[in-house]
Amino acid sequence: MPEAPGGEFWKDLKPIRDSCKPDALPEVYLAQAATDDDRYYVPFTETVGSRPLWINVKDNSWADILRAEQAGLVNRHYHPHEVFAYTISGTWGYLERPWTARAGDFVYEAPGEGHTLVAYDSGEPMKTLFIVKGPLIWLDENGESAGYFDVHDYIAMCRAHYERVGLGADHVDSLFR
Repeated sequence: MPEAPGGEFWKDLKPIRDSCKPDALPEVYLAQAATDDDRYYVPFTETVGSRPLWINVKDNSWADILRAEQAGLVNRHYHPHEVFAYTISGTWGYLERPWTARAGDFVYEAPGEGHTLVAYDSGEPMKTLFIVKGPLIWLDENGESAGYFDVHDYIAMCRAHYERVGLGADHVDSLFR
């Protein structure tokens, strides 16, 4: 049970018994998901790190906090599936779009969108929650396909980093659902 209620109107409400089906996995709960502890941010590029929050191998999808301490860049890529983003701090945008996301801003990316993600040097780290469905298709300077990055690449990248920083390669396994 979470913390004990004070005077909330629901204080006498009892939790559901057996709230999970026998074959259900528990939720993923991560305190301080947007932590500043560098160990949790897997280098995604030279200037941007990714903290995995949830990974779904079956659907080739994941949720993460993308962080850039200063100006950052995620190479050009295309999404064949939708992506959701919520900005926690800092500023970022896509070179190909007319907006700049700031803390509190939400972005929905429709399938079929290619872009170049940039983080601005705004005086505070850029931290954005992303929910990525499907692979990223890397693009060259002409917008042509130059490779891909999917959930299996993401898992391998996370395992290698977590082993290197002492959290253990299997740390990422707790995020599979």
